[in-house]
Amino acid sequence: MAARYVLHGIFASGPTYKVGLMLTLAGVPFAYEHVNMMQGAHKSPDYIAKNRYGQVPCLEDRETGRLMCQSSAILEYLAETSGKFAGADAAERQAAREWVHWSNDRLTRGIYRPRGIKFGFLKVPEDVAAHYTAEGKAGLAELDKHLAGKTWLAGGAGPTFADIDVYGVVGYAGQAGFDLGEVPNVKAWAARVEALPGFQSVDALLPKESRAA
Repeated sequence: MAARYVLHGIFASGPTYKVGLMLTLAGVPFAYEHVNMMQGAHKSPDYIAKNRYGQVPCLEDRETGRLMCQSSAILEYLAETSGKFAGADAAERQAAREWVHWSNDRLTRGIYRPRGIKFGFLKVPEDVAAHYTAEGKAGLAELDKHLAGKTWLAGGAGPTFADIDVYGVVGYAGQAGFDLGEVPNVKAWAARVEALPGFQSVDALLPKESRAA
């Protein structure tokens, strides 16, 4: 029987990793379709029909026919449909949403873009690169302050989709040139995420070619 979900993306993409990690931790089988962005596959008419933004990831739900984009929205959808990492109650779910939006606003760019610069995916002037690095450092410091005395981002007894979403950014901090040793609460929290059953790292989870479930 074919898997319900097909994840379209590329192994080097942080947002694609987030969705793959959510599916893996939730124990949901999925097929994977490699999108060769180097050859412009993400801008092809066929792919644009799946993801109107011409970005990765795209999650295809074969059961409903739904095609979804924007990784954070996908994670919340998967939390709702799988019943995993959804939060214990409405207050926890709201807190999780707030942290996802905070990360998208205050942390993601400051880690993903320095990583892109270091890997040569992104070319910017030195002052712009310094700005992104400063933004990432400030975001990690703010996250570290929040996590003091807390186990999980939303404050509950277990992780939520927010922990998976934000880890999908923090997991690339080393590649972006940041030392998590400078933010010990973040480092300890990341270790808790990495200890979850089924966890796979940013370097191990996604293949470099398409695969069946």
